[in-house]
Amino acid sequence: MTVSKPNPVDIHVGKRLKQRRTLLGVSQEKLADALGITFQQVQKYENGSNRVGASRLFQIGRVLEVPVSFFFDGYAPKSSASIAEDTPSLEEDLMARRETLTLVRSYYAIENEKVRKKVLDMIKSMAAEAAEEN
Repeated sequence: MTVSKPNPVDIHVGKRLKQRRTLLGVSQEKLADALGITFQQVQKYENGSNRVGASRLFQIGRVLEVPVSFFFDGYAPKSSASIAEDTPSLEEDLMARRETLTLVRSYYAIENEKVRKKVLDMIKSMAAEAAEEN
């Protein structure tokens, strides 16, 4: 039996699905219940091993409150096959990290816009200071 490698588009769609689900704080089980499938199926969608059909992707978009196009945002196929095709960009890598998603969710949980801006300014200042030290 030959095990085929997941398609890069399916992997990208799965990463975007997981990113959005995590950003909203929705568990795989809760998403699966809303879709009428098992959480294992959600796992397979997220890791790209199972392709998400058009109608299911539309349903997922409705549940996660994003247009279908969201799942394809940032996908840029390579013009020729290369090793770099399988290497996520730095931006994709950072956005897939739980720490980043937790930070973004926490940031937007601050309802006061002025306080949010001060938090952002503080983080920028700390990052600039850390860059100067290096």
